[in-house]
Amino acid sequence: MTDRLYLSPPHIGPDELALVTEAFETNWVAPVGPHVDAFEREFAAYVGAEHAVALSSGTAALHLALRDLGIGPGDEVLVSTLTFCASVNPILYEGATPVFVDSERASWNLDPNWVEDAFRQRAAAGKQFAALVPVHLYGQSADLDALAALCERYGVPMIEDAAEALGASYKGRSPGTTGRAGIYSFNGNKIITTSGGGMLVTDRAETAAHVKKMATQAREPAAHYEHAEVGFNYRLSNVLAGIGRGQLRVLDDRVNARRRVYEAYREALGDLPGLTFMPEAEWGRHTRWLTCLTIDAEAFGATPEAVRLALEAENIEARPVWKPMHLQPVYAGYESIGGAVAEDLFARGLCLPSGSAMTEGDIARVVEAVRACAATAAA
Repeated sequence: MTDRLYLSPPHIGPDELALVTEAFETNWVAPVGPHVDAFEREFAAYVGAEHAVALSSGTAALHLALRDLGIGPGDEVLVSTLTFCASVNPILYEGATPVFVDSERASWNLDPNWVEDAFRQRAAAGKQFAALVPVHLYGQSADLDALAALCERYGVPMIEDAAEALGASYKGRSPGTTGRAGIYSFNGNKIITTSGGGMLVTDRAETAAHVKKMATQAREPAAHYEHAEVGFNYRLSNVLAGIGRGQLRVLDDRVNARRRVYEAYREALGDLPGLTFMPEAEWGRHTRWLTCLTIDAEAFGATPEAVRLALEAENIEARPVWKPMHLQPVYAGYESIGGAVAEDLFARGLCLPSGSAMTEGDIARVVEAVRACAATAAA
């Protein structure tokens, strides 16, 4: 059996090892330390934010962003339906109610038209959403100007889930830096990783200070342990921050490598009937964190699941596009606005191996397996 090709494995270089070794040699193995401070400064500078707070996960970052906003029972939060559950669970952590919104096809992200309808309907009833959480999917930004304009008009704060979109651009700026706060993930499968970790960015000094306080068990500035609010153990380890610093140095290289993987797939598979790649929206750079496509089973001759299983038979990992949150059993009964586009993308979507360390031979293995499905169907 040939070596397994994973969907999006970590890609580590020499700087990461040197920085982790420094953490051990200086005995900074606590969830604070010079690597954490430096990672926050360097990350904020890269994305163009005033402040950054390094945390244990992107989920923790979103949780604290919602908590800092005062989200709680009785509040409704409008959120993308085409996403991973980590975009929604923190809303429930705080006892609030998610309301799911459909995607548009230009970017697969939150549809501003549906958002406007939702805001207008609540306003007509004398109500208002407590927050909007757009998710920037698979390495591509949502239409931020349109969403920000709606949020300003209706007085709804925006928290951006940019967990999958570090290194992307929207009209020259980083997704995650337009709203009140933005969050990123450094999970092992992301475009850069700390093995596990996340970051919250904001231009609001008070938000950054409050998030950092809550992430360290909400300890008050006293010699003894004094607590006036509930806190969490959400700070990033200094060891993992060392990995993050090394990874951040090569982020642009990682983005370019993944875009090259996508281009290789597009050139090798683009002629197949019924196969369409996720588009790159006109407003900015798609990192191609994952190369995603949709398959018209009738035109192609095989379903996305048949292709996935064919890849698996060759020891190649592929996965369906996110199952929309409004279809998940755990969220049954929550309101969904639209949903047809997200449902269609899930039904026809597939994510191919996209790691930044993929070789030409790796790509050729995937291409051969996909083309074999089409050839079998044609025969």
